[in-house]
Amino acid sequence: MQKTAPLLLLISVLLMLTQACAAPGTSTPDPNSVNTAIAETITALTQTAEPGIPITSDESPTPTFSPSPELSSATPSATSTALIIFTPTPGVPQISVSVATNCRVGPGSVYPRVGALLVGEVAEVVGHHATRDYWVIRNPDREGELCWLWGEYATLTGNTAVLPVYTPPPTPTPSPTATPSPGFEASYSGLESCTGTGWWVEFELDNAGGITFQSLSMTVRDTATNAILSLYSDDFTDRNGCNETNTRDTLPAGETRIVSSPIFTDNPSGHALRATITLCSNPGQNGMCVTQTINFTP
Repeated sequence: MQKTAPLLLLISVLLMLTQACAAPGTSTPDPNSVNTAIAETITALTQTAEPGIPITSDESPTPTFSPSPELSSATPSATSTALIIFTPTPGVPQISVSVATNCRVGPGSVYPRVGALLVGEVAEVVGHHATRDYWVIRNPDREGELCWLWGEYATLTGNTAVLPVYTPPPTPTPSPTATPSPGFEASYSGLESCTGTGWWVEFELDNAGGITFQSLSMTVRDTATNAILSLYSDDFTDRNGCNETNTRDTLPAGETRIVSSPIFTDNPSGHALRATITLCSNPGQNGMCVTQTINFTP
């Protein structure tokens, strides 16, 4: 019934056109040609359309989006099917700091530093020290690693009551501190004398080691006369001329002292002298001691 009405309407229009063409003064159309046109029009309106061309095996169908298994629980955006929006897991403990804080392999400054949590950063908390003054977090500077963060400047969110207690690793063995080695250089500085007193030799002692000397011993031998003079002292004394004496209790590292020998009764000028000087770290010629021997002629 729906196809019949348009068909009758079209036939009526064609008949009207036929009558118009037959007006006075014009030629009469061929009835057979009119009938032929009507028949072709009817055939065109009743013909069934051909089915579409199927997709061949060389063409790929429209791809479909399949999220990976670990992301399948995420809720996609309502406005886009290509973007998946993830929301943080509720209750996961997180930590931030008000002052940049080092993160170490254990709870304390004796442990090596392996990262830091900066102001504005947030890290996940996975555990804590038994005293809760240190928190075990995911290292923000090394993916896949954990570290211990001091909680002094920390702010925590989430449920920390369920976090496990972590046992600190063994305290690192401190590197042995090298003991400073003692050492000094001795050199002849000059010969002095006073009338009625005698002659003495001045030595310059330069502490080139890493400790402080607090005592000394000295032996000076005149090889020409075979005279031997000895001195034991907890002071470093310089007879500066006939009227002045300078005395120091110690000879610190890096400093220099002028020290006078015992007094000769005979003038040693031009004689070959041999001096053996020992400096010690403790009073009474004890502790760490170092000896220097020098030969000289005043």
